[in-house]
Amino acid sequence: MYIRFQSPKKNHRGIHVGIFGLANSLGNRGLLSEEEHRLWRSMNDWYNAAYPDPTAAFPEVYDDDVNPGAVAWFKSTAVHLLEKIPPYLQLLDRYGVDCELVTSDDPGKVVYEDEFQIVVVPREG
Repeated sequence: MYIRFQSPKKNHRGIHVGIFGLANSLGNRGLLSEEEHRLWRSMNDWYNAAYPDPTAAFPEVYDDDVNPGAVAWFKSTAVHLLEKIPPYLQLLDRYGVDCELVTSDDPGKVVYEDEFQIVVVPREG
């Protein structure tokens, strides 16, 4: 089973933006209070240290020409990563940013995999 937190609607690129992208949009646009900004940065720093960055192993993993629409999914076994999601959800909720939980046994063609996640190109249709 794979798990993804994402926007319910597709963006201009035709993808459902993931939870980190949604939160990063708030932080990078300067919409967060100082305390929220510190929390957001500390959460991102924790995640950056907790699991591999797919682009380090495969720089083109999210390139639309190579892997159109590629998105990351947590493995359900990545419990330590999933347990830290609620503060992101609370932050998004506070700013009225919709985020939904999606699960799948087969979310698409796997183009990257490590112990904690997969990156897939979603199947058409």
